[in-house]
Amino acid sequence: MDLPTLSDIQSAHKRISPFIHRTPVLTSQQLNSIFKCELFFKCENFQKVGAFKFRGATNAVLSIDGERKKNGVVTHSSGNHAAALALAARMNGIKAFIVMPETAPEVKKKAVAGYGALITYCKPTLQAREESCSEIMEKEGATLIHPYDNFNVICGQGTAALELLEDFSGLDTIIAPVGGGGLMSGTSTCAKGIDGKITIIGAEPLNANDAWKSFKSGQLTPSANPSTIADGLLTSLSELTFAIIRKNVDDIYTVTEESIIASMMLIWERMKIIIEPSSATVLAVIRENPGFFEGRRVGLILSGGNVDLRKLPFSSFS
Repeated sequence: MDLPTLSDIQSAHKRISPFIHRTPVLTSQQLNSIFKCELFFKCENFQKVGAFKFRGATNAVLSIDGERKKNGVVTHSSGNHAAALALAARMNGIKAFIVMPETAPEVKKKAVAGYGALITYCKPTLQAREESCSEIMEKEGATLIHPYDNFNVICGQGTAALELLEDFSGLDTIIAPVGGGGLMSGTSTCAKGIDGKITIIGAEPLNANDAWKSFKSGQLTPSANPSTIADGLLTSLSELTFAIIRKNVDDIYTVTEESIIASMMLIWERMKIIIEPSSATVLAVIRENPGFFEGRRVGLILSGGNVDLRKLPFSSFS
């Protein structure tokens, strides 16, 4: 199994730079004071399609050779990867076939359609999604771009950490959310390649803690009925992402639903930026473990800002 290296991520960054936003790194004196450490927020909520996923999707599309590119790309996703791949394909003049479950939120269906993708709806099961993808691949010759179990996707996701460390060197710790592990794999590979002394921590909801279980046991443990407000972190690790995380990540911390909501609200209130619950897990780790982070310089990857404004969790939180 080939694992990505820092040079792979650096090459990916050169490849995708003309297409992506170089997102800002924001700081907050108020939050620094509250948590008694220096926080550096890499704001992928300002990335195209509102999430880091555009980095990986773009790198994967650009890495396909010319002949195969003519037949387009395909994936199954109901979230940010679907929109990211649809836009990356459109910007490169190729077709994107997106398999989405019938139960996907209307706002996400409209977003993917708006980027020009050809959508196939299926039953909301993994089997139905994979079967639909296989049918399209066989009929159209399209290349499958998995949301995270893909070498080039992982390299693209790692470019967020590359920019963070170019802008702010000397960080003690970097925290990134963990779902399928693509962002965590790219982040940890990049950071450890630049400075092996940086502590790399994954943030995961307690209610969807398959990566924590896998990391602690050393055995890949699939998710079982996860239920969390951080809907971007419901997926399980793959063999590839688990191998990278075992090699490069120092620890994975789980956080409660209450802490995710409180951290999300704190960032909205104090930093005046919109983030989704999955992004809030990184601050929730610090909120739940303040002593560990006191006095440290900490980079936090805010993974995205795609949240349904009609269903905000704050009204039920005091």
